[in-house]
Amino acid sequence: MAPCVVTRGDSRLLSKPELVCRGLGFAFGANYVFQNCDLTTFKDEFVAVIGPTGSGKSTFLRALAYLITPTTGHVFLDGEEVKSPSSRISMVHQSIATFPWMTAQDNVKLALRCKKICNGEATETSRKMLDLVGLSGHVDDYPKEMSGGMRQRVSIARALAASPEVLLLDEPFVHLDELTANILRQEIHSLVFNPETSLKSAILVSHNLHEVVQLADRVYVMNGSPSTIVDEIGIDLPRPRTERNPHFLDYVDQLYHELSLKNCNGRLRHPQPEAKLIEQPSRTAHRAYR
Repeated sequence: MAPCVVTRGDSRLLSKPELVCRGLGFAFGANYVFQNCDLTTFKDEFVAVIGPTGSGKSTFLRALAYLITPTTGHVFLDGEEVKSPSSRISMVHQSIATFPWMTAQDNVKLALRCKKICNGEATETSRKMLDLVGLSGHVDDYPKEMSGGMRQRVSIARALAASPEVLLLDEPFVHLDELTANILRQEIHSLVFNPETSLKSAILVSHNLHEVVQLADRVYVMNGSPSTIVDEIGIDLPRPRTERNPHFLDYVDQLYHELSLKNCNGRLRHPQPEAKLIEQPSRTAHRAYR
């Protein structure tokens, strides 16, 4: 099974889109960070966005959620245009954001303030989300009493508590040790698409190509200056995914190759046939990138 680019024949493209952005761009003054970006997610789909450092991936996620207002373009959720921040789109940031003076339960209940529900219902929902992420025995613990992985679980529980339809994940495991991060990666797909949650799709930003192949159904590649989406790659591997699958590293190599494309005079170009870059990078090369 070789790496493939998603085509119109993919069955996901025949279903109703969940989150769609068209022509999305964001600029500081006259300087665009990214522009003309198109992205679509479908039901029960995990999408990833990769790109070089500084290509605007995190800014792109914030624009999708309207945490910042895009300079150009439009975002649609279930056919309705998004024009302001909404509880229907939640985001987990790369920094582990928990408030030290609040218990795990109170940290999760923060997401429910905008819902204007009674305290009893908020308590029940927060406990349910903490149970979902494996923290049912730590509802009254403070962040200082929890490990980094546990605090990030609290962040995920808080994001899920607002009953979002789309979950945005901005390098959620980057500050965790590899063992803890790997445990969460193994759990995250089944966690976010658990029948007890309202989620319909998720979008991950990551520099870790192994993580992307492990989690994503499709991958959007950002590159250029200003950056734009230059490619879309399908990951066709059975779940749960493991590097022991001989095709796993083929996908990692392909993603590394996409990130190695040269930028010439502000426009992306593919390497010429005789260029060495056309060869698949070595395993050591992509491991060094990781």
